[in-house]
Amino acid sequence: MRPFCGILILVLALGGGGCAGYHLGPSDGSLAGDRTVVIQPFTNRTLEPRLADDATFALRKEIQRDGTFRLTSGATANLEVTCELIRYDRLEVSFYSNDITTARDFRVSLTAQVVARDRVSGKVVLDRRVIGQSLMRVGSDQPSAERQTMPLVATDLARQITSLLVDGAW
Repeated sequence: MRPFCGILILVLALGGGGCAGYHLGPSDGSLAGDRTVVIQPFTNRTLEPRLADDATFALRKEIQRDGTFRLTSGATANLEVTCELIRYDRLEVSFYSNDITTARDFRVSLTAQVVARDRVSGKVVLDRRVIGQSLMRVGSDQPSAERQTMPLVATDLARQITSLLVDGAW
C-alpha cells in the first residue's frame, strides 16, 4: 500500500506543476495590465449610421477581455489607438433556388484604418487596414438583419485589431 501512496504523491506533484507557468495576458513576459491603452472613439467615413459606436464599444470590450492592456481614458496611457471606418460592404454569397436574382446570404465587411501610437515617444507602432466580417442571412426584413449582424462584424474587427496590438513588437 505504501508504494502506491508514494507513486500517487509523485504523480500529483508532477501533474500539478505543469500548469504553474500558464497565465492569461501578454506572451512576452510582461505582466497583464502593466501597459495601458486609450481607445479614441472611431471616426465613421461610411454612409452607414451607428457603425462607429458599435466598433468602438467592441474594441474596448475585446481589450478588456484579452487582459494584456489595461483600458484607460487618461493622458497617462502608454498606447493611443485611433480608428477610421473607411468602407462598409455587402457581397451576395448565395441566392434562392427559385429566384436567382434575390440574395439569401450576404458577407458583410467593415474596413478600418487603425493607427496606434506610443504616447511617450510619439512613434507610430501600428498603421494598417483591418477588415472585420460576418455572414448575414436575409429573411423578409433586411434592415433588421443588418442591425443584428453589425455587432458581429464589429466584434470580428475588434478581435483582429486586438491581436495586432497584443502581438505587436512595440
